[in-house]
Amino acid sequence: MELHADTTVDLDDLRSKLSDRTRVVAFAWASNAVGTIAPAREICRLAHEAGALAWIDAVHYAAHEPVDVEQVGADVLLCSSYKWCGPHLGIAFVREEAAAGWRPYKARPAPSDPFARRFATGTYPYELLAGLIATFDYLEAVGGVDAISAYERALGERFVAELPAGVRLYGLPGMAGRVPTFLITVDGVPAAEVATRLAERGIGVWAHDSWYSLGLRPTLPYESDAVRIGMAHYNTEEEVDRLLGELAALRG
Repeated sequence: MELHADTTVDLDDLRSKLSDRTRVVAFAWASNAVGTIAPAREICRLAHEAGALAWIDAVHYAAHEPVDVEQVGADVLLCSSYKWCGPHLGIAFVREEAAAGWRPYKARPAPSDPFARRFATGTYPYELLAGLIATFDYLEAVGGVDAISAYERALGERFVAELPAGVRLYGLPGMAGRVPTFLITVDGVPAAEVATRLAERGIGVWAHDSWYSLGLRPTLPYESDAVRIGMAHYNTEEEVDRLLGELAALRG
């Protein structure tokens, strides 16, 4: 599906591409490059109207916002706990009615009951699952996902409101419709140099070309690389202010 100039999903374009031949509509709930959130509930609805599965990549979204698979109507949702302070463990939700007819591609499938066992690939990674349980305990200890989301949004609002002159933000101009992931360039300073100079001051960012978003990259008007800045619940207002000050100093 295509995007509008502000990086939001063009739903009219999606509608024009759906037909009775469509089998799966797969999309990222939030962009790991520019932070834009896709209208998951509406996309899932359109997919179902076409008789297709709604398949969501929630890896980046789940790091910042609560996930309710029933509310959005997902058939399949994938994420990984490494994005929210957990182990590098793949997590999948699959609606049972959708997967009932799927063939498990294994030499000797596990027993079929309970339902999920037919897709088990072997011994469970118990050490990772123990880490996942500890991650849930940690997230609850700091207030839960709703509190984390509100706090991170406040940090993001502080950042976008005070961006220095000469720093260009790609994608949505505020926090509405996005997670606190920001793609920027600094006039006259190559992205790699921005990242290096910030690292020297104890600020971790990343310079890259596409952010693995190969379809999005041609729509973004920077020449080579850009800098991605991500905020999380363990960041502080003072750190945001220091980042803003360092960005301003880069152009001095």
